[in-house]
Amino acid sequence: MGFLKKLIILSVMKKAFIKYFLFLGVVLMSFSSFSQEDDKAKLKSQALAKNYVYSGNELLSKDDFVSAEMEYRKAISEQPENAVGAYNLGNSYYEKGEFGEALYRQQQALKNATTKQEKHFAYHNLGNILMQNKKCKEAAEAFKNALKNDPTDDETRYNYVLAKECAEQQQQQQDQNKDNKDNQDKQDQKDQQNQDQKDKKDQGDQDQKDQQDKDNQDKKDESQKDKDGEQKDDQKQDQQKPDNKEGDQDQKQQKPQQKPGQLSPQQVKNLLEAMNAQEQKTQEKINAEKQKGVRIQTDKDW
Repeated sequence: MGFLKKLIILSVMKKAFIKYFLFLGVVLMSFSSFSQEDDKAKLKSQALAKNYVYSGNELLSKDDFVSAEMEYRKAISEQPENAVGAYNLGNSYYEKGEFGEALYRQQQALKNATTKQEKHFAYHNLGNILMQNKKCKEAAEAFKNALKNDPTDDETRYNYVLAKECAEQQQQQQDQNKDNKDNQDKQDQKDQQNQDQKDKKDQGDQDQKDQQDKDNQDKKDESQKDKDGEQKDDQKQDQQKPDNKEGDQDQKQQKPQQKPGQLSPQQVKNLLEAMNAQEQKTQEKINAEKQKGVRIQTDKDW
């Protein structure tokens, strides 16, 4: 059954209280015999509250909602324990689509209801408001309570069936959403576990690679260290034989390569020494011969 029909049925609010006060004058006359002052004050307050309600009903029938609302509020202020003012004010809010205010006023009327009829009407209209707010489970409970106070009302029974069907559909949807959410949570958890395992594996591979790189670097450093040590040893050996190198260098500088047919420096030196020796001998011989022919003067010539 479509919701269009449901809304048509549920839009029917109980209006019995509006008709209930067409006989206001008769009701007031029935209390005129009371003589006590407290009862008179109470009756006067009741009469004023009912008069405000009746005035509000008349204004509401003329679509003067603002003025009607003021009259209903006066009735509630005059006699807060009377359910009628809150009930009719709640109905007027419902007709204007102000379901939040309507719900509050119907709950207020239900709290002050004293007769089965008042409770039946309040629960019925409360169920309609809850249906408009898509609270089907609560609406079904309200219609059920309305039927407890008047089991003969077919309209209330029909609304109760519709509210139950709506509540079951909502429950199925909630269960489906819960299953979907649970499945999604499980999938998310599984995906997270897979991601964690992947991250762990990637981290392990990275750690292994880092360790291999470190080992390779250590080997490289050790090899470089050994090489540097060998170079230092070679440098030490070279430093221990500086003269030999210099001597070898001097010998290389002093002993130029001898060309074919050319005397060596040593041979030239030996030849010069021999020539000098021969010249010296010749000079000595000449000097000796000169000394033989010179007269030696022994006495002084005065």
